[in-house]
Amino acid sequence: MGFKEKLAKYYTESYMKKYGDRLAQFQGSVISVKVEEKTILWIFHKLSAVLIIRPERSKAIIKCAYKKNKWFKKPEFMVLSQGHNVVVQGLKPKKDKKSKNTGEMISIMNILNLTTKKDLVPVDHSQMKKVRQQQRIK
Repeated sequence: MGFKEKLAKYYTESYMKKYGDRLAQFQGSVISVKVEEKTILWIFHKLSAVLIIRPERSKAIIKCAYKKNKWFKKPEFMVLSQGHNVVVQGLKPKKDKKSKNTGEMISIMNILNLTTKKDLVPVDHSQMKKVRQQQRIK
């Protein structure tokens, strides 16, 4: 095992240790998309998107939020329309004993649009299929 593999393994394990219980992934259809872009002094760009998604075989809805800040370059968000079938990967909010908030917003890490076959963050889909097959075998 080379240095790069050890480093990647270390980062993966520490990330799973920190966020493993909060990771969430679900598939559903898009009900609503709201994207807001703000520019401060032509230098700092803010992008925020709020998605409302209805998971498959469920009556409930899930609110998801995506925020990105960039200097100089304008951040881009993928094209989503009502009715698109998507897979959302993200983090659930931290559970606090003080706040009993039922309206949780999941912070988006990646979106896979199954309708147009596009990703928010490019992912190697061949690796994802292998992982799914390995899980089925076990």
